[in-house]
Amino acid sequence: MQLTLKYSLPFVVVTLTYRGADVEIPHTLVDTGSAKTMFAADTVAQVGLIPEPQDTLVTVRGVGGAELVFTRVVDRIRIGQQSAERFEIEVGGMDYGFEINGILGMDFLTQTGAVIDVHRLQIRFPVTKT
Repeated sequence: MQLTLKYSLPFVVVTLTYRGADVEIPHTLVDTGSAKTMFAADTVAQVGLIPEPQDTLVTVRGVGGAELVFTRVVDRIRIGQQSAERFEIEVGGMDYGFEINGILGMDFLTQTGAVIDVHRLQIRFPVTKT
């Protein structure tokens, strides 16, 4: 799958499925420096993924500062033909001063065996036999 460079950073489009409903999430940063995958609350709200009373808010910290998030297991997240089922994501405000709807972290990249080719601006996944 082709990566798109914006702000000199690699972005992809992710499809997230929650309770059977899909939302396409453009402007998702491929970030090997992030341990976890996170999406913007206003984006995932489109499929009914909103905070619930039993959710616990936690503070995450990164280069951009600190942010409150909650976690949720989604049905799947998919890039092109590669997906991860029953995948835990973080959901937060993601107000970083530029267009970003998500961060695809090392949890997804390692689980799927992603190979990032910065020369060709591509992300590839190993062929799995069924």
